[in-house]
Amino acid sequence: QLAGLAVIAFGLWLRFGGAMADFATDKKSPEYFFLGLYVLVGAGAIMSAVGFFGCCGAARESQCLLGAFFACLLVIFAAEVTAGVFAFLGKKVAIQEAQKIYEDAYDDYMKNPVGKVNSTIYRYHVALQCCGKGNAEHQAGLPCPENIQLPKNCLVEIQNVIDTNLHLVGIVGIAIAGITIFGMIFSMVLCCAIRNTRDMI
Repeated sequence: QLAGLAVIAFGLWLRFGGAMADFATDKKSPEYFFLGLYVLVGAGAIMSAVGFFGCCGAARESQCLLGAFFACLLVIFAAEVTAGVFAFLGKKVAIQEAQKIYEDAYDDYMKNPVGKVNSTIYRYHVALQCCGKGNAEHQAGLPCPENIQLPKNCLVEIQNVIDTNLHLVGIVGIAIAGITIFGMIFSMVLCCAIRNTRDMI
């Protein structure tokens, strides 16, 4: 249960905190990336619920509950593997999607450098600590953060942020998979022990 709650907290932090959260405040957002986070939060919620059944099964020495616990963990494990493959294959798409959002905001700003789009592109620059799409020509006239001495390419920074976050998600996913496998082994061992005890009686 605690592992599930930790996964939920981690997923929500990635979704609503940090640099990537700023990409979800407008009409456009990198849905491909956020979809992976929603799967992570969902897996955490299911883990918490399943953990409750596992505790009940162990406390009551119920083979039925332990069997259900094992089956649920098996489904979670299969979902984790699927999500991992999905995230690995979709990494490039997620990066391109986020970069496209920035490029659209950049183009809108160049057409009309006033109003809401001004604050939008500035928010991206502050969150990513970057400015523009590359050379000085692309940075001229942009609302760059004041504390940046050498402005970075925002497209590169977007890729770096997504890479870093996906690595974190991967680490958490591997940890969840390990806990899931341990839970399945534990439930089967306990189930067999209960059966042997009842046979002896």
